[in-house]
Parts: sequence; C-alpha cells; structure tokens
Amino acid sequence: MGMPLYKKIYQSLKEDILNNVYKDGDLIPSEKELAELFKVSRITIKHSLEMLANDRLITRHRGRGSFVSRSIGDQASSIQTSEPSQKKVLIAVIMPQFDSSFGIDLIKGIEQACDQKTFLLIHKTQGYPENEEIAIQQLIQIGVQGFIIVPSRAKNFSNALLKLVIDKFPFVLVDRKLKGIDTYSVTTNNVVAAKEATELLFNKGYHNIGLLFPPPLNSTAIEERVEGFVQAHAEKGISIDRELWINNIISTLPGKSSEENINNDICKIKDIIKNRPDMKALFAVEYNIALNAERAILDLGLKIPEDIAIVCFDHPKTHLDSIRFTYVEQPQIEMGKKAVSTLLSLIKRENVSDNNISLDAKLIIGPST
Repeated sequence: MGMPLYKKIYQSLKEDILNNVYKDGDLIPSEKELAELFKVSRITIKHSLEMLANDRLITRHRGRGSFVSRSIGDQASSIQTSEPSQKKVLIAVIMPQFDSSFGIDLIKGIEQACDQKTFLLIHKTQGYPENEEIAIQQLIQIGVQGFIIVPSRAKNFSNALLKLVIDKFPFVLVDRKLKGIDTYSVTTNNVVAAKEATELLFNKGYHNIGLLFPPPLNSTAIEERVEGFVQAHAEKGISIDRELWINNIISTLPGKSSEENINNDICKIKDIIKNRPDMKALFAVEYNIALNAERAILDLGLKIPEDIAIVCFDHPKTHLDSIRFTYVEQPQIEMGKKAVSTLLSLIKRENVSDNNISLDAKLIIGPST
C-alpha cells in the first residue's frame, strides 16, 4: 500500500517549512485552504497539521490558525558554524510571492543549481517594499552572503535594495531590472515574447486587440511587454488604438486583490467589450488578468475564442492537461539556474561578463485563440 494521504501532505508541508517556503512566524494556509489545495477532507488536513505540531514545526492557535515555529536564525547559525573548512555559502531568495503560474519553477531552478556547499533561504514579501527592506537587513545580519531578488512592484525601490547597489553587495535581480542603475539581472526577453504573441493574433485575423495591464510601478517586465505589443503593430504597419487599452488593472497589485477590486477590474473589461464590439482579441500581460478577462467575456454571454480571443503571460502548471489560454511560457527553471551561477560568481569575486541575461520564452498554443 502507498503512503496515506495525510502523511504525504505532512511531508509536503514539512519540506516547505524546512526549505523556508514558510518562514519562522508565518501563518500557513488554513485547514479549509489546504483541503481545497490538496483536494482532501479537512479531517485529513487536521491530521497532517497535528503531525507538524508534534514535530514542533508549527504552533496551533484556536481562532488564529497555525504558525511556523522553527527559527531561521538558528538554522543559519548552524550552517555558518558547521564544517567551516568547506567554505559553505548562504544565499537567500526574496520575492513577492510564488505560485504555479510564476515562481515555483523559478525556485526549482534555483534549488537545482545549489550544490552541497550552497545553502538557501527563501523569503516572501507579499509584494510590500517595506517587507523587502526588513528582509534584506535581517538576512544580512544572520550572515547571508548574496541575494536573488524579484523586486516588489512600487513607485520607488526599497532603500535597502538601493543600498545593496551602493555597498556592492552581491545580488541578482530576476524578472525585473533597475532602470538607470547598473545591476545584474536575469529576465525573460519580454519584448520579443510579447511581439510573438501579438503577431499570432495578427496571423489569425485579429487586428483590433485590447491590451490589459496594471500600472507599471517601476516594473520593467510590464513595460517591456507593452513595448513588444507596440513594436508588433509598428512592424506590421497596423495602427494602435489606445482606446482599447486598460492600464489601470489593480487587482493583481500587492494588497489590492480584494473581491471588490477584482469585480471592478472585470467591470472595466466588460465596458470596453460592450463599447467596442469591433475588438475581437485581448492581450493580458499576466495570467490573473486573463482570468478577469475570461470572467468578463463569459458574464456577457460571449464565447472564447469564437467571439473574443485571449493571450497572456504565464499559466499554472497544474492546468497543463487542460490549458485555458494561449500563453507565453517563461523559462523559469533556466532563469533560476542562471541567477545562482551569476550570484556565486559575484560572491567569489569572479568576472561576470554579462550583466543582464535575457532568455527566450515559448509561446504555448491553447484553446483561447
């Protein structure tokens, strides 16, 4: 017989805690959320959580939830003091959040690139620059020697991030770059990827294409995707109708994912669909924006792609057997590996020839076109 479900879930959550997916003091998902995630009963989840509590990896508080109770500081200290002759390296990954559409494969690539002498901590900021700043400061204090950072989206970069630049502390940005500042980064070639996705729509006969994106907020990735969309029009000699753009989709921004904001964004998309019946395709620069577009189209009684086509960036791996959209698949595993190799070279003070590594993405055809 195979391992019981509750033990499999226990092992999965334990690995997440030990790998710092959930750090010390973090509130882990509720019993209900975990039951939905693993598609099991809450009784099964409760049994798994009890095992974690018995291992003293979490503490459970009635009415508040379950909190990680292990100490990252103690772990880091043990890494630094054990076997010093082997010159172990402690690096940290700081990112807003991660899920199956973006982030999990990136971490896989990072983990695959870490050898036995490289130890890894993972910290989620939930997208808030102030959390990013605190994390950088505290992780340096416990001995982290370098960072891989997916920066938070905000009007201004955190002071701690800029201080890393000034102090020449080893770090590599992933998915984004600091405009006007010389740093090391690993990104997708967003311009080319967006051009290819837009050209696919042109080739299928769609010329009036709506563009859905959040305020860029210093996100070079969003800006480059918009640039690729514009370049595709210019190269084909097709005029751009900016009345088909919605550039204030906010429900994907940190702290803005309330049901109210999601519904407001869906209403914005509905309005443009109703006001511009000649618009037959939508380009969403993020997967969750594509989900909002899907809801808007279906709520209006329209069909995808018969009435309106959709393309987007990223897609959850859990849906690969039933892809919802045509989408740009970023090379996340390779991005993670490149980030680690670049960072280790910086820590060792080796010469790094390429400051900004840009990797090609793949266009995956789904039923939405």
